[in-house]
Amino acid sequence: MNLPLNIDIRQILLHMLNFVLLFGGLYFILYKPVKNFMEKRAKLYSDMDEKAQNALKSAEDCKKSYEEKLAEADKEIAEMKVKAQAAAEQNAKEISKKAKNEADELLNKARALAEYETQESLRHANAEISKIAVSAAKKIVFDSTNEAFDAFLKAKGDAEGEK
Repeated sequence: MNLPLNIDIRQILLHMLNFVLLFGGLYFILYKPVKNFMEKRAKLYSDMDEKAQNALKSAEDCKKSYEEKLAEADKEIAEMKVKAQAAAEQNAKEISKKAKNEADELLNKARALAEYETQESLRHANAEISKIAVSAAKKIVFDSTNEAFDAFLKAKGDAEGEK
């Protein structure tokens, strides 16, 4: 059976059968393993992507949590700082008040001591003045008395000598 242009139908059918066998063999030998490999690879990358997304979400949650904790810690630090400042101011006021009281007490003692010393000095000065006045009076009296006695004796001696 010869067809025009020298085409043989058996040859065409044999080539088609070879093509179908080749296609079937290649399908089972190459396509299925490559397809399975590609599916495994796609699954691997999708799992890795999912894990990365989960890790990223977890990291973002941790970051938010830490930022909240950090903000709370900052607030606590600010509160503690305010409390510490208030306590320091209170302590400073108490120390200042105590020092002022001690200074006033010391000043009062110093004034009392100064007053006592002044009184003692005046008392000693008065005693000295009294001693000096008594001594001066004694000298005046005794000197006058001795002079008077001497004058009396002299006058008596003169009177006896004239007789």
